Amino acid sequence: MMSRFRIIVLAVTALVFALVSTLSFAATSASVRTKKEGKVSATGHKRTVRHNRKSAAKTSAKTTAKRTTRRSARLRHVRAHRYVEHFHTSSYATDITDGDDTGGEDAMVRQAALDALGNMNGTMVAIDPTDGRILAMVNQRLALSGGAQPCSTIKVAVALAALSEGVISQETEVSLGGRSQMNLTQALAHSNNAYFEAVGRRLGFAKVSHYAHQFGLGELAGYHIPGEHLGVFPSEELPAKLGGVGKMCSFGESISMTALQLGALVSAVANGGTLYYLQHPTSPEDVQNFQPKIKRQLAIADVIPEMQDGMMGAVEYGTARSLRVNFSEEQILGKTGTCSKDGTRFGWFASYAKTQYGHIVTVIFLQGGRPTFGPKAAEITGRFYRSLYDHNFFQATASTETPERNVGAEQ
Repeated sequence: MMSRFRIIVLAVTALVFALVSTLSFAATSASVRTKKEGKVSATGHKRTVRHNRKSAAKTSAKTTAKRTTRRSARLRHVRAHRYVEHFHTSSYATDITDGDDTGGEDAMVRQAALDALGNMNGTMVAIDPTDGRILAMVNQRLALSGGAQPCSTIKVAVALAALSEGVISQETEVSLGGRSQMNLTQALAHSNNAYFEAVGRRLGFAKVSHYAHQFGLGELAGYHIPGEHLGVFPSEELPAKLGGVGKMCSFGESISMTALQLGALVSAVANGGTLYYLQHPTSPEDVQNFQPKIKRQLAIADVIPEMQDGMMGAVEYGTARSLRVNFSEEQILGKTGTCSKDGTRFGWFASYAKTQYGHIVTVIFLQGGRPTFGPKAAEITGRFYRSLYDHNFFQATASTETPERNVGAEQ
């Protein structure tokens, strides 16, 4: 009995031990498999990450290469289609004095103009602003022609109009976009187009047209000067798609102005507001019998001082500073202009010498190719004033003039 019980206990114990051993082995095996699977999974993840990184790098490199290729293609396309202006007019000429009538011109002034202009394809007109007498007119065919686009010299008329209307003052800051602003002095000195486009839009075409005609644009500037042609001031505003009144007031777009018209206007600025008919004596008798002829009085005397700083600034540090390379003894006020039309480049400079002995107004108009531009005209004007100064012209004009000095110029 006892023996049978012991046998049963031993059998149950053995069975329990076997069951526990089996469960323990299964748990251990599962743990091992989990660890192995974890190692395999981690290794796979690392491989996947490395693969993804390599793929991303390859994709980025391909994308960059494609972008670079497209950018290069665009640049080649732009370069291939970039507009390059070609000029067909020469900046130089040897026959500019052919046909000039010099019988009543000031010999000293004409020679100074000839020496300064040299072989440049252009015209130079020198005027006494106190009476409208043309002292010298080199290349009279061009000076008396139908004129050309005034480029930035139109800004003189626009500034006078805006000041007269109270649209701006000398110190009015005009927004040029973003945070940039500029006043009249800076805009005239640096010939800022955005400034004058904004001022032109404030004025509007009707007022711009009114003042332009008051200042002599679109009408003959001379008094019975044979061969003189009219410039053009349009009766309608430039279309908006071409820039409208803003472009008219910054570049002189659609306007044609003559050297005589610009000279008459700058003379009015120099003398305080009298717009004279310009007269060109052709003999000593014409000089002796000369009588000034007033076209009209301009109500600009009060606003002229507000422009002077800008016109002086153009010469001192702005677009006309090349003048100072040749002449710095006297105060010069002026305005440059540069633009092109139909394959011809234009270079303007209108100025007056403001000295203790008197004034002289000078307008230079150049036409040609790349060597032609406003600062070049200013440089030539500096040579002109240098010659006059060295020959004591300004001191001589303060004394009684004699016919011997004033007439009989040789070409």
